[in-house]
Amino acid sequence: MASEGVATVESFRLGPFTLPRLWNGLWQLSSNAWGSAPSAKIRQEMLVHVEQGYFAFADHYGSAEVLFGQFRQALPPTKKAFGATKWCVFRKTDPTRQVVEAAVQERLERMQCERVDLLQFHWQDYGDRGYLTALYHLRDLQQEGKISLLGLCNFDSAHTDEICTELGPGVIVSNQVQFSLIDVRPLHGMGHVCLKHDVKLLTYGTLCGGFLSDKWLGQPEPDLYHGSLTPSQRKYLDMILKAWGDWNLFQTLLSTLRSIGDRHGGASIANVATRWVLDHPFVGAVLIGTRMGIVDHIADNRKVDNLRLSRDDLLEIDQVLAQSNGARMVVSIGDCGAEYR
Repeated sequence: MASEGVATVESFRLGPFTLPRLWNGLWQLSSNAWGSAPSAKIRQEMLVHVEQGYFAFADHYGSAEVLFGQFRQALPPTKKAFGATKWCVFRKTDPTRQVVEAAVQERLERMQCERVDLLQFHWQDYGDRGYLTALYHLRDLQQEGKISLLGLCNFDSAHTDEICTELGPGVIVSNQVQFSLIDVRPLHGMGHVCLKHDVKLLTYGTLCGGFLSDKWLGQPEPDLYHGSLTPSQRKYLDMILKAWGDWNLFQTLLSTLRSIGDRHGGASIANVATRWVLDHPFVGAVLIGTRMGIVDHIADNRKVDNLRLSRDDLLEIDQVLAQSNGARMVVSIGDCGAEYR
């Protein structure tokens, strides 16, 4: 559905789809706190991304599904776009067939399609094993043609393993979790589970709300509550300072990434940070938060495709990470997704 007539970029297989390894994350559409742009300008920026080969879009917050649906409906037949959305269950819910089907139908209507490309499922309360009932209904709806691919969102290692074992091979294709040079929790269990069940991680937070970028190299520690910070930046700054390490060590990491980038033709800090995550075999794609109509990073992101980190590069990065509390965050915070529960 989604791989013809676009520029060539690094890709991977997810079910029957060949998809780019950089996806456009649309969570910024949930609030004006990230900045805002007219809908027409957002759709225009979406087209630019598709034409450059970045035709996979993800998230359901705010008007994201609606804008994506309108955009895809207006695309000419020669251009395709892949839409990943979510069904998140935060409150106690009896996941009857009717309830589950209604949730899927809402996604279809908002995205103006007959089949959801990828539906990612989140269930808040592990103590309520209704998540398995919900997933069986989702599998049935997939078999009936309303869903192409099923994935998870912010499930931890143990429950991902349980679900994949329960549903059988090939039913769950992905899990969307946080993964970056700061948050390395997927290295402690999740990666093994993904390789065991042929599940790919779709990672967010890979640039820590933009902190893993040249913009912050050499800058003083920001005030966590400064009005100029976005909601994402407050979240990741809190993690950097309270769970991972401190601002001085973070500056050391940025300096190291800058030196590595200089050895690779001036690749940006963001390029190196993204490549580090992509190079893990259980990672399918990185979701880059995209402020459509406000900021354009397409040209810089394209450099990731051709960037290859050497053993020396990785050793330098490891030497900095070894000074941090990153390896202990799976205990201090909990496994993937624990911060939301």
